[in-house]
Amino acid sequence: MKKVTSLARDFFTRADILLLVLCTVCTVFGIVVISSATLSMDTLKNVYVQILSLFVGLGLFVLFTYIDIDTLGDNWVMLTVFNVVFLLILIPLGVSGDSGNNGWLRFFGIGIQPTEVVKIAYIIVMAKHISYLKTKRDLNAFSSVAQLAAHFVAIFGLILVTSKDLGSASVFFIIFLVMLFAAGLKVYWFIIGFAGIAAVAPFVWDHFLSDYQRNRLLVPYVPSIDPDNSGINWQANLSKISLASGQITGRGLYNGPQSQSPRAGKHTDFIFGVIGEELGMIACVLVIVLLVVIAIRCIQVGLRSGTPLSMLVCFGVAGTILFQTFENAGMCMGITPVIGITLPFISYGGSSIVSLFAAMGIVSGIKYKRKPTRYAYY
Repeated sequence: MKKVTSLARDFFTRADILLLVLCTVCTVFGIVVISSATLSMDTLKNVYVQILSLFVGLGLFVLFTYIDIDTLGDNWVMLTVFNVVFLLILIPLGVSGDSGNNGWLRFFGIGIQPTEVVKIAYIIVMAKHISYLKTKRDLNAFSSVAQLAAHFVAIFGLILVTSKDLGSASVFFIIFLVMLFAAGLKVYWFIIGFAGIAAVAPFVWDHFLSDYQRNRLLVPYVPSIDPDNSGINWQANLSKISLASGQITGRGLYNGPQSQSPRAGKHTDFIFGVIGEELGMIACVLVIVLLVVIAIRCIQVGLRSGTPLSMLVCFGVAGTILFQTFENAGMCMGITPVIGITLPFISYGGSSIVSLFAAMGIVSGIKYKRKPTRYAYY
């Protein structure tokens, strides 16, 4: 008993308890909303999976709190091999999810989304690469930028080839940009990079994207693609109706007409609409605030960490949370493309919950790590 008490005391000394509480509160709230969104399915499977994922995630939070980020960074080769192999498995074994991509593995009724798992390893490997160039070379030299661009293009292309998941690939792009900005890459490189993207965009648009993918990107801004909202814009339109009908305080949990209708996607990509209809604008704002606070906490830990690797990992995790939050809310409001982005900690998805808690555990471990005085970011 004394040993258990000692271990518990040690964990609460080490861990970022604020981050743990915030993430757990958001996940529990998400489970409650998922139970409402799936009530018409007459099954509790989704709720049970989410609860199990929460407990697995809590275990990983504890585990990664005790793992030194430098140890993870030093094993960048192993992490890179893991990323490549895990994504390549999708070619023979990948199956389609609700969003129509090939980004899922299913074993004995259990679904795993490799891009969610790979995302965490990618943040560590990219942070290691950037921090090496920042401390050992010149980050703003052409050779350094070329290396980093090639690194990103390789993982971005691999995701598109293996899973055809443009939504997940876009998250990796945002992580890349956030980490480069946090590392201090000069603004002119961003200008050159965006100019290059603009130059190749027409070729990619014509030769690499399907008509369905192009329409999903354009439909929020070109109503003529789905004028009666019965096709590609159906879910987003119903979500907008849900948000509008909920007004300030909502119609009450388990009482939203749209939320209780038998349609797919309510508990995954469009759960923000369920929150708006049944719990109102107040709950929507509260969810966004909580997720933004989680991201700010990650940034704060990164700034206080004192090493480039630690700082970049924290910024990468924060960028993930912020982008997914505002992209998901934007999808549900009809102002951003529907690209299959989940609402962090809230949307249904075991892979997402487990991966997010693992990422938060890494940030928690960084908080405990002693700060070298030669690196004073904050």
